[in-house]
Amino acid sequence: MEKHKILIVDDEPDILEFMQYNLEKEGFEVFMASSGKQALEVAKRELPDLIILDVMMPGMDGIETCRELRNDARLRDTIIAFLTARNEDYSQIAGFESGADDYIAKPIKPRVLISRIKALLKRSGQGIADPVTEISGLTIDRNTYTLTQNGKELTLPKKEFELLAFLATKPGKVFTRDEILNRVWGNEVVVGDRTIDVHIRRLREKVGSNVIRTIKGVGYKFEE
Repeated sequence: MEKHKILIVDDEPDILEFMQYNLEKEGFEVFMASSGKQALEVAKRELPDLIILDVMMPGMDGIETCRELRNDARLRDTIIAFLTARNEDYSQIAGFESGADDYIAKPIKPRVLISRIKALLKRSGQGIADPVTEISGLTIDRNTYTLTQNGKELTLPKKEFELLAFLATKPGKVFTRDEILNRVWGNEVVVGDRTIDVHIRRLREKVGSNVIRTIKGVGYKFEE
């Protein structure tokens, strides 16, 4: 079985060594970088499955590095988790808007670290490759544009269906408004945030208010 590739980016050698040891012990293939610039070089060469990225680094910080990583089409769907110190004035909104999937607070115990990484990798496995998604009592079939909830078929307009299907590709991941607009509406028409809000409200009326959660100032996520 092919090992998952993980890139760790941090300017503190002790943290790199600590994480490398624990991840390799779990069978992961680990790569390291001590700066944002080096992280870009290694990521483009190795194409890791997951990147753990420190926020506070000299030169190119984690936010800027994340944006640069997302600009590469080959790394657009790579999982990126920010690594942050508990006492840092870290903005989750800035992190999510730059393209991050999650964040991990340090210091972190090895077992917790491994658990978080495995959960992120599992989450990413629910991508759009499989045309049928079964989750939270919903069966979403992208081939036929049909939605079934607990055995009952529901009728959704095309954009509402596409919005729900997109959010359900990665349960727990926060999608920003820009991501939603680009993936669901694309360049078809010029729409605003209000359009998304209206579609979310209508979806909640049909499938339940607990399925889609609003992350204030950021966007939305599908709740399992």
